[in-house]
Amino acid sequence: MRKPRIAILGATGVVGREITKITEELNIEYESIKFLSSARSAGNKINFKGEEYIVEEAKPDSFNNVDIVMASAGASTSKEFAPEIVKRGGLIIDNSSAFRMDKDVPLVIAGVNDEDLRQHKGIIANPNCSTSQLMLVLEPLKKFGIKRLIVSTYQAVSGAGLAAINELREDTIANLEGKSFENKCFKKPISFNVIPQIDVFCENGYTKEEMKVVNETRKILHLDENTLISCTAARVPVFNGHSEAVDIEFENEITPDVVREILKSSYGVKVIDNPDNYEYPTTRDASGNNPVFAGRIRKNLAFKNGISLWCVADNLRIGAALNTVRICKRVIEMGLY
Repeated sequence: MRKPRIAILGATGVVGREITKITEELNIEYESIKFLSSARSAGNKINFKGEEYIVEEAKPDSFNNVDIVMASAGASTSKEFAPEIVKRGGLIIDNSSAFRMDKDVPLVIAGVNDEDLRQHKGIIANPNCSTSQLMLVLEPLKKFGIKRLIVSTYQAVSGAGLAAINELREDTIANLEGKSFENKCFKKPISFNVIPQIDVFCENGYTKEEMKVVNETRKILHLDENTLISCTAARVPVFNGHSEAVDIEFENEITPDVVREILKSSYGVKVIDNPDNYEYPTTRDASGNNPVFAGRIRKNLAFKNGISLWCVADNLRIGAALNTVRICKRVIEMGLY
């Protein structure tokens, strides 16, 4: 099989740089590779596998003779270039929200619903960061019948980009020094605070971020539309790593011990669950690592056949870049480009 010609779109951004790093880590084979960005970032240099590459400005012709594009450049950029990529016979693995709920676009977590990749028509969507880590935990438990799901997410500022990372640092320093600080990325000060809003509010009172979790979960796991799902998403003063409190009611009886054993042998999941010795996952465990870490697995006291658990993951990796590159690897292995 011919090795693919690859492009990374949005290569100079936080997630784009992580995609580049993981492409090397996973040893993705390719015939050629190029790095693309906006005009503002074009001309920057990227070191990859011991070679130096000049970042090029993304234009329609940039995608001539490109088989696979891994993109993390925002929804508007993806909407602009996806048709150009497909027209030229290429495939885009898109990390933005542009196509996630398009019925003709597979929404994929590698290792969860790989077979959906076969349905692609030139576009594959990477789910929202908080959905991504949740799916690796839920998929192996799906066989017990998911009846009801309540998720509360505690999301790091890195999910909002480099400017948000800088804002947390600068706001914290100003707060500690008793100085005033004008927040720009968030509606409220982020240092020493928890903000119960991520993205804009919808008519139903939920935010777009919360509804992404609801809708994307149903699509990825192929759940019935009547499956009851609710989410609350909050931004917390953590640089990297999303945490989630997950409450699941199942159709069939299930115990915490069974859940532990299943998750211990599940793809992409590592269980840390010994509360007596204060062993449970935190964002520091997850940052810079690939697995979704699960713990605090216990019987839910409010639901029949209910389980409560806690999971954390590096949102820049499994929530974005790692899954993008894993999808690329799967596409190559399955010969779908």
